[in-house]
Amino acid sequence: MGGGSLLGLILTGILVAVPFWRLLPKFGLPNWLAIFAIVPIFALVLLWIMAFRDRVQ
Repeated sequence: MGGGSLLGLILTGILVAVPFWRLLPKFGLPNWLAIFAIVPIFALVLLWIMAFRDRVQ
């Protein structure tokens, strides 16, 4: 009982972290910061940083 919700949380965490994992290096930030994107407030902070940072070519 409750195993489905845990699986859903893990899947949601992966679906949030993978795009951050791919995008962060393009903004000059390390990949491992994508782990923090699983927590919604940190995801907003990372989006804020990426929005106002110049993209690395």
